[in-house]
Amino acid sequence: MSLGSLPVPAMAREAAQSADAARQQLKQCEVAFAELGERLRQRPPRFVVTCARGSSDHAASYGKYLLETTLGRAVASMGPSVASVYNTTHLDLRDSLFIAVSQSGRSPDLLRMTEAARAGGALVVGFINSEGAPLSTLCDVAIPLCAGPELSVAATKSYLLSGLAFLQLAAHWSGEGTLRDAASRLPEALEAARGLDWWPALARLTEARNLFVLGRGVGLGAALELALKFKETCRLHAEAFSTAEVSHGPLALVGPGFPVLALGQEDSSAEGTRSVVGRMVELGAEVRSVLAVPGAEPLPVVPGVPSAIAPLCQVQSFYMAVHRLAAARGLDPDAPAHLRKVTETV
Repeated sequence: MSLGSLPVPAMAREAAQSADAARQQLKQCEVAFAELGERLRQRPPRFVVTCARGSSDHAASYGKYLLETTLGRAVASMGPSVASVYNTTHLDLRDSLFIAVSQSGRSPDLLRMTEAARAGGALVVGFINSEGAPLSTLCDVAIPLCAGPELSVAATKSYLLSGLAFLQLAAHWSGEGTLRDAASRLPEALEAARGLDWWPALARLTEARNLFVLGRGVGLGAALELALKFKETCRLHAEAFSTAEVSHGPLALVGPGFPVLALGQEDSSAEGTRSVVGRMVELGAEVRSVLAVPGAEPLPVVPGVPSAIAPLCQVQSFYMAVHRLAAARGLDPDAPAHLRKVTETV
């Protein structure tokens, strides 16, 4: 796989494998998700807690909105440091569902927090890419992401497969056919998204120093993920905001030429997102948007996909272009400064 005479970095090669990995997860984990869904219907948890860091936490944000809007269960993110740094041993998580999300399943803080959650009475589920990792032994139910080996420091396919895991959980727990259909369509949609060219829209960020990435609802996790990738692969300071929150202060930074990348999906959040993006266009911002907004540069999207998987498709398209921005800024996207693949925090 090459781009002209230049080899494509591992980050992009691995991102391009996401569709096949999604097919593998759908095939390999169907029974596990069906059994977990039945278990949760028989004994519905009072609430849901997620625990993750980095890209895994961004996938959990996507899952939060899926579970809250589909099942009406409150979902909270709990920091691993509650157990590992603050040594909180008496957590009351009775009748809750605790979901740990991890690529490596080895970080000490996540392991401590999972132990505490189990001791606190939670049903512990793990979405883990590295099968046989220590985290798996602490879970009541450990479900593999099936992303396969991921060597690039910047996570790509493991983020998308974590999102699919949350989508499968929501579908099998709720029994909603629309979500089952969305999950089954994801591999084909990712293939289509892989072929869309976001590079022309990103190319003009070569000299940028700051930008906003916007999203809302199920798309907020995608915005967080894009902002992280801008930082770690391009050394470009990017902040992610909900389109609801960005008007509460951060809008003061927006002016002529300020770069904005706006994600979105055709659900009940779309009208509000268009309104905020339109306001930024009026302020002179240089806006790239997946939703059609007059004055904003359109980003290509896969037509007709369910809103539940639209954010994952947008991330897939972004992954296939951001490595080119890194190279244009004189950086190697496979070797981000000061970072390594597995970060074991305490």
